[in-house]
Amino acid sequence: MFPSAKPLEFWFDFGSNYSYLSMMRIEALAAQHGIPVALKPFLLGPIFKSFGWDSSPFVLQKLKGEYTWRDMERQAPKYGLPWKRPTAFPRRALLPLRVAVLGADQPWAWDFCKRIMQANFVDDREIDDPAIVAAILASLGLPAADLIASAQSDATKAALRLQSEQAAQRGIFGAPTYFIGDEMFWGNDRLDDAIALAHLMQKTAD
Repeated sequence: MFPSAKPLEFWFDFGSNYSYLSMMRIEALAAQHGIPVALKPFLLGPIFKSFGWDSSPFVLQKLKGEYTWRDMERQAPKYGLPWKRPTAFPRRALLPLRVAVLGADQPWAWDFCKRIMQANFVDDREIDDPAIVAAILASLGLPAADLIASAQSDATKAALRLQSEQAAQRGIFGAPTYFIGDEMFWGNDRLDDAIALAHLMQKTAD
């Protein structure tokens, strides 16, 4: 017996290449089953530091890194997604993550997050640059200057820190990670499994 149906939590970092694959797919996949998705942006760097790592394991472990980039060349076309290996990895993404925390419950959040991911993993842009973030917000018809100012407020900074601490407390060790209640799934290749469980829990709760 599963607990009552809950939103599927999607924990991601804009610097994560596999989060890119999931970000571009999860909204539509979940919608097919009427499953709500809660966006949970967080900082993966502090979690890596807690393991004694000063960068991504894809950087620290040469063979794993080589495999990962080849894997992305296979996976992106599989999902019909464009892909370009970024010239800087992992990219700093503090400002867009703060904007995402600020707007996670807003209608524009999905489009913003997808465009940030595209800027990083398709256009090879420096996504922490305020000018790039502002341009993406403006392209969505949003008040870019006001949102960036709010994102840089002490309250929003604290909110991102708290969410990142909660990620560690929940046992998250990488991105993307999904939760349905207390059930955790890690990795883009587990997205379908996470949605299947969320759908089953939804039917059980009906």
